[in-house]
Amino acid sequence: MLKFPNNFLWGAAASAPQTEGHSLLNGKSATIWDKWFEMNPEKFNNNQGPSATSNTYEMYHEDVLDMKKIGMNSYRTSISWARLLPDGKTLNSEAIKFYRSYFQDMLDNDIKPIINLFHFDMPWWLMEKGGWENRESVDDFAFYAKTAFEQFGDLVHDWTTFNEPMVHVECGYLYGFHYPAIVDMKKAVQVGYHTLMAHVMATKAFRDSKVKGKIGIILNVLPAYSRSESSEDLKAKAASDLLNTRSLLDPAVLGKIPEELVDLLSENELLPEVEPSDEQDIKENTVDFIGINYYQPRRVQAPTNPKVPAKMPEDLYEPYDWPDKKINPYRGWEIYPEALYDISIMMRDDYKNIPWYVSENGMGVADEERFMNDDGMINDQYRIDFIKEHLEQLHKGIEAGSNCFGYHMWTFNDCWSWLNGYRNRYGFYRVDLNNHFKRTVKKSGLWFKELSENNGF
Repeated sequence: MLKFPNNFLWGAAASAPQTEGHSLLNGKSATIWDKWFEMNPEKFNNNQGPSATSNTYEMYHEDVLDMKKIGMNSYRTSISWARLLPDGKTLNSEAIKFYRSYFQDMLDNDIKPIINLFHFDMPWWLMEKGGWENRESVDDFAFYAKTAFEQFGDLVHDWTTFNEPMVHVECGYLYGFHYPAIVDMKKAVQVGYHTLMAHVMATKAFRDSKVKGKIGIILNVLPAYSRSESSEDLKAKAASDLLNTRSLLDPAVLGKIPEELVDLLSENELLPEVEPSDEQDIKENTVDFIGINYYQPRRVQAPTNPKVPAKMPEDLYEPYDWPDKKINPYRGWEIYPEALYDISIMMRDDYKNIPWYVSENGMGVADEERFMNDDGMINDQYRIDFIKEHLEQLHKGIEAGSNCFGYHMWTFNDCWSWLNGYRNRYGFYRVDLNNHFKRTVKKSGLWFKELSENNGF
């Protein structure tokens, strides 16, 4: 029997834009997702846009009771910036009422809310000013954060600023996957820097607010694995770690941007514009904890045609296709649980053994109805096996002294996933889109209840 530490958090993660629905109702203004769907609906799987998602806005009472039924003692979701402050300044009273009721429901059912401020959902009013390319976004975000702490700080004591900020940098400004679908590494670096400063100033607003609690950030952190121990491959690994992991993790925990990253950006003519006070603000506003989202490893090798200055990350490191990999065919992602142990040791040795938790881990599978039993329950044994393999590695890391305090699955109910809509399902509960969003527990949900009750397996 693997036992986890006392008071370990067993829960799930989601976001406002992927669950709430009512995306242009109840006083909420448009985000980039609402506008992009309006402009280019053909980009979205099965014409599934952000308007309804999982209808949590109407069904949150039921959802919280369902969380309790499967033994969840914590839940991480986000607030919609465009719902709370539809024009960036004016409070939406309906949003306050909704979120306060939602969070109170969690507390009444002994579920700790961990509330995140930004999950890829840039408000359109800010996008029209340039979004994260515009330095004004830093102050706008800090004001939004301050407002959230004032409105909900009596109910919520665990906050995070961003979820996977590297995703809106990469997908929006490097690879064209998300709006504004720009491919420009120099702009990507500037967007990443403004995002970092928005996090820093939101953390400062939290400290200044004197509300009770802790603040962190959620990063898709993973150590890169190099193809070989050759100096070229190790140089590629170092570049990948600097750009993808240390660029945000070092300032968030250690209070400084790595000098090697500054050198790398400088030699490739990619340095962002900064303000004189930034360095001191970064130093003074480190986090209390880190959330780490882990799905797949990053495997790298030396670039075939290295370029200086680099125009894209592939000029510094290229992906390496490890021949022995195990794959999730629906997502095309490698399954490599061992990385959770490596992350545990990295957090212990390189980041002051700061408290951290697995804020997302999960397995998306298409057409799950294939696995439905006669009683209507989806027998997702593959998800249970996936969780077990990852928890074995996490437990090994905790036994080695890593300060991990929880494990959250993506996700609780099947949810809408950006351009992919509902193509892949991740939830402990099935959501039937053709039957008023009816929720039905899967086998993994029942297993998770046993896991939580036993604090191990």
